Amino acid sequence: MSKAIRIYETGSPDVMQWEDVDVTAPDPGMVTVANRAVGLNYIDTYHRSGLYPLPLPTGIGLEGAGVVEAVGDGVDLVVGDRVAYCTAGFGAYSEVINLPAARLVKIPEGMDFEQAAAIMLKGQTAEYLLQRTYSLQAGETCLFHAAAGGVGLVFGQWAASIGATAIGTVGSEAKAEIARAHGYQHVIDYSNENVLERVMEITGGEKVPVVYDGVGRDTFETSLDCLRPRGLMVSFGNASGSPEPMDLQVLANKGSLFITRPTLMTYSASTQELRQSCQDLFSRVLGGDIRIEINQRYPLAEVQQAHRDLEARKTTGSTVLLP
Repeated sequence: MSKAIRIYETGSPDVMQWEDVDVTAPDPGMVTVANRAVGLNYIDTYHRSGLYPLPLPTGIGLEGAGVVEAVGDGVDLVVGDRVAYCTAGFGAYSEVINLPAARLVKIPEGMDFEQAAAIMLKGQTAEYLLQRTYSLQAGETCLFHAAAGGVGLVFGQWAASIGATAIGTVGSEAKAEIARAHGYQHVIDYSNENVLERVMEITGGEKVPVVYDGVGRDTFETSLDCLRPRGLMVSFGNASGSPEPMDLQVLANKGSLFITRPTLMTYSASTQELRQSCQDLFSRVLGGDIRIEINQRYPLAEVQQAHRDLEARKTTGSTVLLP
């Protein structure tokens, strides 16, 4: 027997239960992975709370890294391979788990389990946001909300490495310092600054061609206002709750704006897309463009507290859970 987190109802962090589970031999196309580190991500709180409903009861967690312990027929991995994942299904909050081999990537030399577990989901999210949802170019300026969060810190470094100018928003001076140290040329503290006024000042009144907004309700209207005509609003998360329903005429009135609601699952749907995204990400990390900073570690059995701290915005950078 091994241990895993299970939920039988949605709600507060208290619904997560640390239980004994039976992990069977892997079926064809599957492998058994012994997790060495598990990533904590804001989307996990959406699944736990019911904002993004899952069939119950269920495991929870998307991201992890570990060692292959057993393999089913027809897979391209062997026992002992070091692997990482973040789009292989739910249940990463576990000591041992069976996963589809096609959704795993090998961890390159020079990267440890904690780094891999901390970077997969956040790093691939940053990759598809700035390379594929909107192909950010050198010399362009963008706005990114929650710049001191896990995705934000990766995004800022990646944007700086390609010569783009990133404006980040944060909620305190302490987080502003963190954002500046991770590639953001301009940082707006929304607790005492007007975001739109500062964006207008920074851009000379031109505004920005793209806004990346993972916050949701609290920033949605401001994000639209910061876009230049025909700009793109990338709404990729709901940390403050889902935005209110919107009349499409608003997009016309604000300058023929575009809006998209992308997900990592869609942008890594094929094994080829998944592995190319990881290859691009790992090369940036190993090349020194992106630093992985794990600022919090919790025992996996204490994941309730980890969720409380995450939702209270007490965390910065990446957090890992240790089985």
